[in-house]
Amino acid sequence: MPPKPTNIPDKPILLHFMQDKAYRPLSFKELTQEFQTPKKEKKQFKRLLSELMEEGHVIKIRGERYGIPAKMNLVVGELTCHAKGFGFVIPEDGGDDIFINPGNMKGAMHNDKVAARVEGRGRGDGKREGRIIRIIERAHKSIVGRFEKGKGFGIVVPSDEKILQEVIIPQKETRNAKPGEIVEAEITRWPAERMAPLGKIVAVLGEYDDPDVEIEVIVKKYGLPHRFPHPVVAEAKEISQEVLERDIAGRVDLRKRTTVTIDGETAKDFDDAVSIEKTGKGYKLWVSIADVAHYVREGSHLNTEAYQRGTSVYFPDRCIPMLPEALSNGICSLNPHVDRLTLTAEMDFDHEGNVLHSRFYESVINSCERLTYTKVKELLAGDGETPRRGISIGDLKIMEELCLKLQQRRTELGSIDFDLPEPQIIIDIEGKVEGIVKSERNIAHRIIEEFMLAANQAVARHIAQLKLPFLYRIHEEPDAESISEFKEFIGNFGYQLNNPHVGATYAVAPTALQQVLSQAEGKPEEKLINHILLRSMKQARYSEKNAGHFGLAFEYYTHFTSPIRRYPDLIVHRILKSVIKHQYQSKDKERWERSLPEIAGHTSNRERNAMEAEREIVDLKKCQFMMDKVGEVYNGIISGVTGFGFFVEIEEYFVEGLVHVANLKDDYYTFMEKEHSLVGERTKKRYRIGDRVKVFIANVDIGKRQIDMWLEGEKKRKRFKK
Repeated sequence: MPPKPTNIPDKPILLHFMQDKAYRPLSFKELTQEFQTPKKEKKQFKRLLSELMEEGHVIKIRGERYGIPAKMNLVVGELTCHAKGFGFVIPEDGGDDIFINPGNMKGAMHNDKVAARVEGRGRGDGKREGRIIRIIERAHKSIVGRFEKGKGFGIVVPSDEKILQEVIIPQKETRNAKPGEIVEAEITRWPAERMAPLGKIVAVLGEYDDPDVEIEVIVKKYGLPHRFPHPVVAEAKEISQEVLERDIAGRVDLRKRTTVTIDGETAKDFDDAVSIEKTGKGYKLWVSIADVAHYVREGSHLNTEAYQRGTSVYFPDRCIPMLPEALSNGICSLNPHVDRLTLTAEMDFDHEGNVLHSRFYESVINSCERLTYTKVKELLAGDGETPRRGISIGDLKIMEELCLKLQQRRTELGSIDFDLPEPQIIIDIEGKVEGIVKSERNIAHRIIEEFMLAANQAVARHIAQLKLPFLYRIHEEPDAESISEFKEFIGNFGYQLNNPHVGATYAVAPTALQQVLSQAEGKPEEKLINHILLRSMKQARYSEKNAGHFGLAFEYYTHFTSPIRRYPDLIVHRILKSVIKHQYQSKDKERWERSLPEIAGHTSNRERNAMEAEREIVDLKKCQFMMDKVGEVYNGIISGVTGFGFFVEIEEYFVEGLVHVANLKDDYYTFMEKEHSLVGERTKKRYRIGDRVKVFIANVDIGKRQIDMWLEGEKKRKRFKK
């Protein structure tokens, strides 16, 4: 039987009408009259409007009228708050952030999805300012924080200083929590203008200074779901842990090709495998990526959970995966000596590393070796023992050769390579921090990095040329003000930003920025200049609109190579697979055009959230590591200077602490901003970036993630107990 006719439009039709035909916001009655919706279908129409409001496409305003945010000078986005009380709305559709002063928050909380009205520009900086009109979606159902007692009630002070509202807990809802304990409070009444939120204690996590409690606080603070719901686990268990013959049908068989994975020593989920050979024209490279889309289907519980998580989150001692272990470490992981389904990018390069041709296909591989970065480095240096199976030193030498040519090509394009070493946290068998060292980035890391960049770029270029809806990884150019400030900053160190206005593509050429980084390499100010430039840059994000990747100097770029741990890669695989199999239809184009903006916004937010959580865990581990070292003396290098003191990085460990200006007892010190130094008024003693100093650890504050240092000479002045 044919479906019954209905007078309820679908979302695209309703949005098109409200955007292009309605000249003003309309009431529910006016909308149903426009579409001649009968009374029995009005509930369904209202549900449709509610969904559009939840997604931020439609806003309800005074008078119970509905309109399109952009047509009412409203911007939909995520609110990011500052501990001082103000915030910024980050627009979903890109563009400059909107400053929200404390009086215009309307009860919104950090990370809430809101609609803000732009009301002007700031007098000082000319940036957009506004007020929050509607809270579209609340980000926090519960708050983790320190419990304190009031008169007849309790208070939860959020551990996240960006959550500006303390939660009031009625006496009967305190669950006998003691002052100072860390608790989780469920919000029972949301905050509003001049009204604090109410809540109830649902869990007492433990003492404030307990390291294990602190990790749990961070997990809850960032809303990281670390347990999979039962339907997701059940679905994962139903998937065979062996590749079935029927799954191989129609795929390109690469099982006889010498293919290897190269990852870190502790890696368990292997997304990518590579194979190479030299040809008469140059090189042929195969980058085979786990075919996660074959197992994680649209509409499944696995897909819904992966979308909500957005990304895997990596801590020094654990991982919170995007997919259950049966997939991430099992059938989707490209483990050695077993068949695995993959999606392959096969690329031909000339002798200089230029791409000649690319093709993409579903494949099946059997990795002959699981190599580590350290092992590959040793083999290329002639120090390691050659693996018994498959891969030869010759293959690795060809990989190194192509890698260096690809790197050279990127350098010529102006690709910016930040040299910012990351800390590597060494954990012992009891889960305690054994040491903190600078992570190594050797030739093996660079080989995989260049090959993945090439594959990501090739896929993006291929789909862009077909002019199909797609999910790009974009990095917009820095604004003129940021470049001007950076130019002034490096001028204090004697550097110049040569040729800052080049061509019509960018306001500043990436090559000019890379030149500054190269000139600073190996000098005391190198780390600071890298950090300042990084802060001047906009954050890379996902978008359905291709704006290029400024930092890489790529016209087309996407994320294709890590579908086990990144949801955007899974979306890219789905689009690419439908093109490969000639299953892409006009309805698919409409579907992706509708869904990609929301996917881009959501996954960008989840990525930012994961990065902040990972950074805070590292800071916590550093503090935990230094707690038993209070009173110890270390050699260090001044890594940054501010008006309130200077930061010192300990030479022995990859750990940084603050020497506060108040603890420089021998003189008054003035901050010389242009020289990035503190200068004594009487003694003329000077503390500058790169200076070597001797410090002792005076205090470690786990809660604030802060390490306080004093200069060694001041230890005698301080009545000190270890």
